Amino acid sequence: MSARQDALVRALIVAFGAGTDDLGELFTDDALVWSPNMYATSLAEVTEAFGDREDAFSNQTVTLRSIDEIGNKVVAEWRLDADHTGRLVFDDENWIEPTGTHVYMGGVSIAEYSGDKIRTVRTYFDDLAFLEQLVG
Repeated sequence: MSARQDALVRALIVAFGAGTDDLGELFTDDALVWSPNMYATSLAEVTEAFGDREDAFSNQTVTLRSIDEIGNKVVAEWRLDADHTGRLVFDDENWIEPTGTHVYMGGVSIAEYSGDKIRTVRTYFDDLAFLEQLVG
């Protein structure tokens, strides 16, 4: 696995609450990270967003389905598995109590680099299908 591929995998593991890597080693200071439920425009915002994860899930594992490097881009297809063991809070009035349900979500992340550090990441997944597992 190349250094760029490794950086994206490590970043995903931290993003999903299953790792504690120093994000300053993985991202540029002007990093831009987008997903269906997040938008961050600097390393500080990425660090805050990744650190602001609820304790709603435990036993998180990230499985890499495929990873390809093309020029300064790395594309990773992944699957997240976790157990819903804590309250999932959306805001002060909306949350889902722990269900104990094992949930999963597949997605794709596309990272662009400046040197060996991630400059941008776009992540695509179906968050509604994920939530349906909790309330279905």
